[in-house]
Amino acid sequence: MTRAVCPGSYDPVTVGHVDVFRRAATLFDEVVVAILHNPAKQGTFTVDERVAFIEAQVGDLGNVRVAPFANRLVVDVCAELDAQVLLKGLRGETDFSYEWPMALMNRHLTGVETLFIPGDPRHEHVSSSLVKEVARFGGDVTGLVSDEVRDALVERLPRP
Repeated sequence: MTRAVCPGSYDPVTVGHVDVFRRAATLFDEVVVAILHNPAKQGTFTVDERVAFIEAQVGDLGNVRVAPFANRLVVDVCAELDAQVLLKGLRGETDFSYEWPMALMNRHLTGVETLFIPGDPRHEHVSSSLVKEVARFGGDVTGLVSDEVRDALVERLPRP
């Protein structure tokens, strides 16, 4: 069985993330969406909320599961899950420049390989932090996140 881990904080999950999860599901026997978090840091959404948001968007896929992991290296998550591959979506050159050294370090540490999947160009401008910033200042993030996530952002984020 080929198992891939898609790590991230997913605070919040965006349409770009979900696109990568769905495409990965066609390539691997199992995809684990690993929500990596530091319990000492407060995110916009709780880990349980993030799990629920993602599950609501990939629940129709029988080979994708979502699991939280706290305070550990992603390579240790891969070892625990017996995952052969780390899978990362890339929006462009900046993502590649950021991810490349981490991929090399992860391979150095445990031998796990990182595979990059190009993101859909329609979502190249979408990031969790940018979505939160736009929502915080009253901008419409419809189509960048699910309606459920959009509504939760509007309710949760304080307006300046």
